[in-house]
Amino acid sequence: MQHLFFICSLLLAGVMAQAQTPTPPTKQPIELRAGRMQAQRTPAANRPDVAPQFPGGPEALSVFFQQQIKYPEAARVSDLTGDVVVQATVAADGKLQNPTIVQSLSPACDAEAMRVLALMPAWQPATRKGQPVAVLVRVPVPFGNSKNLKVE
Repeated sequence: MQHLFFICSLLLAGVMAQAQTPTPPTKQPIELRAGRMQAQRTPAANRPDVAPQFPGGPEALSVFFQQQIKYPEAARVSDLTGDVVVQATVAADGKLQNPTIVQSLSPACDAEAMRVLALMPAWQPATRKGQPVAVLVRVPVPFGNSKNLKVE
């Protein structure tokens, strides 16, 4: 009987100790902002080590657009300038696949941007641990302001 009382008191003490342990606070989600990113000790499996790049870099991309874009007459008459932002996948072989318009300027400019992207040469693909991987990019196709290109 004495042993039974001792065992019951131990069980009751264990249950009481569990009831008094505080629950850990929920973690707030991490918000990623430009300029506040940090290198990770163990990067995610889908994050490339080296970003994709147009052959020759941003300057060559600007020259390519200047040589290839035929400014639509409707945009020229209305003095329309700006960027058509196109999202596409740079495949492991460097070719642009599945381009879609993310930010439109006008239907004529959108069509011209898609035509020019079809003429684009293969990019240097992104790499992860030395192996080429497909990566989604946003390419601003400039109409009247090709001096400040930034590929995301």
